[in-house]
Amino acid sequence: MAGNPLYDMFKVKELRMKIFFTLGMLIVFRLGAILPIPGIDASALRLYFQNQASSGSAMGITEYLDFFAGGAFKNFSIFMLGIMPYISMSIIMQLLLLVFPRLKKIAEEDGGKKKVQKLIRYGTVVVCIIQSYAVTVYASRIPDAIIPSMFGWKYTVVAMLTVTTGTMFLMWIGEQINAKGIGNGISLLIFAGIVARMPGAFSILGKEIRSGNLNPVFVIFALLMFVGIIMLVIYEQQGQRKIPVNYAKRVVGRRIYGAQNTYIPIKINPSGVIPVIFASSILTFPLQIAGTLGSTSKAWSQVASWLRPNGGPYLVLYALLIIFFAYFYTQVSMNPIEIARQIRENGGSIPGIRSENMEGYLTKILNRIVLPGSMFLALIALIPSFIINLFGFPQQVAYLMGGTSLLIMVGVDLDTMSQIEGHLKMHHHDGLVKRGKLKTRNL
Repeated sequence: MAGNPLYDMFKVKELRMKIFFTLGMLIVFRLGAILPIPGIDASALRLYFQNQASSGSAMGITEYLDFFAGGAFKNFSIFMLGIMPYISMSIIMQLLLLVFPRLKKIAEEDGGKKKVQKLIRYGTVVVCIIQSYAVTVYASRIPDAIIPSMFGWKYTVVAMLTVTTGTMFLMWIGEQINAKGIGNGISLLIFAGIVARMPGAFSILGKEIRSGNLNPVFVIFALLMFVGIIMLVIYEQQGQRKIPVNYAKRVVGRRIYGAQNTYIPIKINPSGVIPVIFASSILTFPLQIAGTLGSTSKAWSQVASWLRPNGGPYLVLYALLIIFFAYFYTQVSMNPIEIARQIRENGGSIPGIRSENMEGYLTKILNRIVLPGSMFLALIALIPSFIINLFGFPQQVAYLMGGTSLLIMVGVDLDTMSQIEGHLKMHHHDGLVKRGKLKTRNL
């Protein structure tokens, strides 16, 4: 068994404990995704969604929200909001840091990150309360979904507290995976929710083929396209542009440090899958509010119709948000001014570029790289809509064959493999791959 990566993973005690702890937390997450909130009649809920699916009623928003909740939304489980409220609040806080210099100054002070994280948690509670109230309104429209003894204000209060607590508990699980598991906790929760839906989705695909609703030739073509897209995503996420940097000799005390030649690795897509997650999270919030309040307000009904998933306005807005967040997150994580300052302070220089022009040069390189990278992300994110409209695929299957799900699965998988490989090499074992090198992702 020597040299077997799977054997080596469980041979190292520290890594084995991290893997088991992570798996345990993910099992807790999946159990919570099927546990309904108090006051909900699970059988009536199941019957309602089965009737909706069999009648062919439009359930675009419901399927969309259920997909990002890992199947917990249709169960009206304690985790039905998923981790998206936390991600939404993180986006809002990043924008506030750019808009308000005083808040950014607080974040840069000692202990500033903890203060910002505390504000994000408080904000997440507010977002959860708003979304959980929308959930109670949506549940009241489903026949017999609420147990008669709980109907009214009691159900509203209990449901809002339960769902909000569920999201905060998911945040805690993500932090525990980062501290005691293999890391990347929040992304792993989203990853687990997507993977858990795969057996059901392919079961639906098989039923559609047997019933004659789907042409097997189209299905085979779509699956081959799916494999090709995975290869393109891996290639794109591993690609990078290397900017050479030369450091002159330095005298520190009585020591002379020799010249060093290195490079700055700039990935084709520096922000990873984060722009897609951010764009999805931003659109999920108004979609949920509009979908649940559409029957009580004409204005919300118009918003729900205009923003329906797979519709033209929604797809255009989705693509623009992905491109915007790709530029936004790249500027936050790879500030050209800060990079140039660090190079100058360490006595470095970029060959052929004057010292005062480094900021402009780095900005130009980043802009040239981010534009095609962000457009590639937007194209991948729109693939499910193309599959649904062209081949008539069920939404549950189409969402797994492209878009956010594909990018998250590939990105999280690469990052997790990279972290496991780092642990193995630290204990003098071979890595997970014999050829090439795994590179961590920004997730």
